[in-house]
Amino acid sequence: MKYGIVTGILLFAFAAGAMAESTRIGFVDTERILRESEPALVAQKKIDKEFAVREQEVKALAKQFQDAKAALEAAGTTLSDAARRIQEREIANLNLMLQTRQREFREDMSLRQNEELAQILAKADQAIKRIAESEQYDVILQEAVYRSPKVDITDKVLKYLAGEQVEPTGK
Repeated sequence: MKYGIVTGILLFAFAAGAMAESTRIGFVDTERILRESEPALVAQKKIDKEFAVREQEVKALAKQFQDAKAALEAAGTTLSDAARRIQEREIANLNLMLQTRQREFREDMSLRQNEELAQILAKADQAIKRIAESEQYDVILQEAVYRSPKVDITDKVLKYLAGEQVEPTGK
């Protein structure tokens, strides 16, 4: 009876080992692709350039707001109540305008980044499929709780996206 159980366990272990040898699994770190790939770096520079003028406008408005607050504080008690209320209203309007522009800037930039990221992920997916087909992978995962460095093909995908020739690895 004990020999039957031991034999069953050994057969299962051998079958699992044989199955593992015939199944080829790879892993791609998507976050790394979005940080380090050539298309991601180009996209970030493009977005920075697109939004540079608006960023400077927001910064100028923030400085104008801070200067107005400082001027009101510096004036202290020398202002009449009516003049103080007018300046406080102007500062409140500046603050509202600043918050609106900052929010719009962040939303527009986020939308633009998401557009670029979608394009990068589409290119990465194409690269992954080509690598998987050329190197005969059965499965390529993009998220995993744990992965061994020996199944990580992120460097190959990065090279592919950079336009470099990817050297296939054998089984």
